[in-house]
Amino acid sequence: MRDLILLKQGEIVLKGLNRRIFEDKLVANVRRRMAPLGRFRVYAAQSTVYVEPLEDSCDMDAAFEASKQVFGAIAVVRAAAAEKDPDKIFEVARDYLAEDFARARSFKVETKRADKAYPMTSIAISQHVGGLLADAYPEVRVDVHSPELTVNIEIREQAAYVHSVPAPGAGGMPVGSCGSVVSMLSGGIDSPVSTWMAAKRGIHVIPVHFFSFPYTSQLAKDKVTELARLISPWCGRMTLEVVPFTHIQEEIRDKCPEEYFTVIMRRFMTRISEKIARMNGCGAIVTGESLGQVASQTMEAMAVTQECVAIPVLRPLVCMDKAEIVALARKLGTFETSILPYEDCCTVFTPRHPRTKPRLEEVREAESSLDVPALVEEAITNIERIVISK
Repeated sequence: MRDLILLKQGEIVLKGLNRRIFEDKLVANVRRRMAPLGRFRVYAAQSTVYVEPLEDSCDMDAAFEASKQVFGAIAVVRAAAAEKDPDKIFEVARDYLAEDFARARSFKVETKRADKAYPMTSIAISQHVGGLLADAYPEVRVDVHSPELTVNIEIREQAAYVHSVPAPGAGGMPVGSCGSVVSMLSGGIDSPVSTWMAAKRGIHVIPVHFFSFPYTSQLAKDKVTELARLISPWCGRMTLEVVPFTHIQEEIRDKCPEEYFTVIMRRFMTRISEKIARMNGCGAIVTGESLGQVASQTMEAMAVTQECVAIPVLRPLVCMDKAEIVALARKLGTFETSILPYEDCCTVFTPRHPRTKPRLEEVREAESSLDVPALVEEAITNIERIVISK
């Protein structure tokens, strides 16, 4: 029996006249994820995206797992289609869920009618199909309160669909439906999570990594490339922009007061990120900062850091504690890579006593000895770009 996948739309259903834009983006993203797995027909109807295999060689297990990583769907199910006749629905449920019935000791049937013109009520359908299933599987008792197996029936315009418990979807909004951002991607725990969170809000992400060879190694760059690859199933195709940062850090070390090293370094990162953002039509910068986590993440330091750019700086993790961030990193599968002992540029020339509450005028004075425009332009000119596809 050939089954199909249903992706239940989340926030998209709350949209008004522009809902079709979000829905089309979701369908396009699902098609992209399905393309390597076989020939599928992907379309949207009645707040659901349908993924129908067109040939037996389609990898349905992989397609189902991929569907759970597409932002915009709140739930994902594998289902079997049946004619909209209660006896046909029973036959499909009996055969399609045979393995589920073999494992269960109790069951119930729940029906939803998206097709309100269908003559039978939801309760009548559940009672009819449930009675036949009870006869077919007498060893599995009916329990409408706490069943081990719930047989779900959906009556839709084109067919009836039978499935068991839905799997959680990725939620959020379809990637690409809410613009683009540049996201600073270090080798740490936080920035892959913040990049993922930006993508979850429907944003296409361009990751930017600041690389300080030889103070940081090729292994450090490889680590960041792997982090980008690990989040690409959710974020989609990305181009990792690797910015050479060594000369800038050496200039800061040689010409600026030590206590301002970190905040001046962050200002350069933000300026360069804004340049990359404007080159790519992005509307904001995303960072992995969490308030109070380190010296450069006080409110005063954040204010000074973002003062030098004219586009928003978004901080998805700003009010999260470390345990919450680590839990998300583990969920995404990035944690074990993030803790590999290859340091990034943020650990280069770390001041012994960083200024935690810097004043803007003092920072401007401290960096006045630097040729800021020339250093930024030099870094932009020598960017290395690595395509990350999924």
